[in-house]
Amino acid sequence: MTERLYPTPYADVNEVLHDFLASIQALLGSRFLGMYVLGSLALGDFDPCTSDIDFIVITDTDIGDDLFPRLQDLHANFVLSSSPWAAKVEAVYVPQTTLRRPVPTSSRYPQVEKGRPLAREPLESGWVFQCYTLREHGVVVAGPDPRTLVDPINPQDIPPAVAAISGLWLEQARHDPTWLDWLRPRGNQVFVILTLCRMLYSLHTGSVASKTAAAEWSQKELEPPWAALIARSLAGQDEFGEIPPADVDDTVAFIQYTLEQSRPC
Repeated sequence: MTERLYPTPYADVNEVLHDFLASIQALLGSRFLGMYVLGSLALGDFDPCTSDIDFIVITDTDIGDDLFPRLQDLHANFVLSSSPWAAKVEAVYVPQTTLRRPVPTSSRYPQVEKGRPLAREPLESGWVFQCYTLREHGVVVAGPDPRTLVDPINPQDIPPAVAAISGLWLEQARHDPTWLDWLRPRGNQVFVILTLCRMLYSLHTGSVASKTAAAEWSQKELEPPWAALIARSLAGQDEFGEIPPADVDDTVAFIQYTLEQSRPC
């Protein structure tokens, strides 16, 4: 079998993408407008051992009740398959009009998150970052240049998204002990730290970077206490076990700092 060399450098990932593309096009027919790779594959820090396959499918209208159950079956069957990526696909299906509104509403769209079945859910608070990534870095599986689908992102739309995410985390850290329990494993804490780095990078530059690039930028540009926290977190990211109590406190303080940075002076 000839290895597929597009749209990514990873043949096994490409097989998954092309299999999904064929099934999705057959299911949606003329409603299908395009399919694009997002996430680490688009931003350049993909790790075959730890990363997921993230993609977005653009349609001409909302996916109705006639097609939604079949789309659920498509993803459920993939999860049950023997593919090494069976539990490592994240996807969202949105009509083209949604790309013109980088601020999410209460509308619900078919989405798959790792470890969860496809369901209709509101778009995440950081939808503006997805729109930016799609426009500037999206990898075309099928469809037109994503710049023809997504308008340039207004930098003024970034602070509200950062405030929504960091504000929620700070509220949970202060009032939900179970969230702090979730934070204590090093892997989860590193996820929070890297997400904060990416949001701070976006606040300062008006653009989106990979986790690696955002962490490097943050260590150079932020004040020493935050740079030290980032370095300490990254140094232990391959370790198992819980972070020390001081790192819990410092991480919550870093969340508060990010929230403050998102607010007008």
